[in-house]
Amino acid sequence: MESKKFIGPEAIIEKKKKYIMPCLGHFYKKPAQMVKGSMQYLWDSTGKKYLDMYAGVSVMNCGHCNPEILEKMKAQIDELQHVCNIYLTENFVNLAEKLAAVTPGDLQKSFFCSTGSEATEGAFLLASVYTGNSEIIALRHGLHGRTKLGMSVTGLTMWRTDPNPVGGIHFAPNPNCYRCPMNKKFPECDYACANAIEDLIKTSTSGKPGAFIAETIQGNAGCVVPPKGYFKRVKEILDQYNTLLIIDEVQTGFARSGKMFAIENYDVVPDIMCMAKALGNGAPISAFISTAKIADTYTRPGASTLGGNPVSSTTAMAVLDYIEEHKLMENAAARGKQLRSGLRELQKKHPVIGDVRGLGLMDGAEFIHADGSPAPEVLDDVLETLKDRGFIIGKNGVDRNVMAFQPPLVITEENVNDVLNALDLVLTEKKL
Repeated sequence: MESKKFIGPEAIIEKKKKYIMPCLGHFYKKPAQMVKGSMQYLWDSTGKKYLDMYAGVSVMNCGHCNPEILEKMKAQIDELQHVCNIYLTENFVNLAEKLAAVTPGDLQKSFFCSTGSEATEGAFLLASVYTGNSEIIALRHGLHGRTKLGMSVTGLTMWRTDPNPVGGIHFAPNPNCYRCPMNKKFPECDYACANAIEDLIKTSTSGKPGAFIAETIQGNAGCVVPPKGYFKRVKEILDQYNTLLIIDEVQTGFARSGKMFAIENYDVVPDIMCMAKALGNGAPISAFISTAKIADTYTRPGASTLGGNPVSSTTAMAVLDYIEEHKLMENAAARGKQLRSGLRELQKKHPVIGDVRGLGLMDGAEFIHADGSPAPEVLDDVLETLKDRGFIIGKNGVDRNVMAFQPPLVITEENVNDVLNALDLVLTEKKL
């Protein structure tokens, strides 16, 4: 890879300014141009190699340019690329059958589309059709897409392009035990944040809202992991008011949490579940799935031109096979445990790390000042230095102060040790 083959970061930024809408930003003060990927590694236009610890925000769970998956994808491209799902092909029904087998409980019938935003929007539509009520309860600090309705149920101000949300939406406290919105401590709180949902239903809604939506782990809020019994309490409350539970697994699905879907860690079966990102391992595909009882009320004509097209469906089937055959759930659980253990050792040594949390390989380290306040500027500096040393790590959080680890699930024990050692060295050098 010679640099002359590529226009380089500065030229890309200039073209972005001229031709791309300004809502799209980028990481780093001095970003690189990424030109090649292979499993857990990336290369830039200068030939520099990086360990990718973010996976394109939980997309490349099976690794970049995974040869086993690409082989099947390329073969399908040579045979049939697209006819729209109003015509009969077997790829998407085989995928739907497979999803019914790997999703929890009695989730059975799927609708395929192309993006996570579409899947969320479709889930709300289905809930409204089934319940006859379009009111929605969401969590503060959740993020559910880039459509008008998806942004309206997003409880993060920075991700709301339009500050005027759709009506009929209510926000409940999110289960963040490090920065509890109710100023309580778990477990003495007795799931006060979950109990607040019932108060909200009684006082702020019609009394029978159509749906409650939550990410199993709040990604953009800072890898916020609810305590073990949280979703059981929520489901008990919702069932009393005939309100459907929609679980957003767009970031957490497909082995990232150590289970195929993160909600399985909570022993709860949602009424509707959304998925995208890692389902296609880089190919655009998403879906929402529900029980036959709920799904069968969606009878008026509906289609998605590119949803479940032959190439994306074939790729998704290959992804599911790869996850099972290469035991990615087990690796995510083991490497995640190793990563969090290492981060907690660093936390003892470096006071800038205020909290370590996560599940499987969706993990966050919250950066703070001495007084406990968020330290996003410190995190940015550390991430820039780690990038220069060959490590790509993400960031999220309400204050953008959480170092986010969401790597390809093919990473090794050595990879985790390498990133922990690099982080230790950087924090030590910066006296953090």
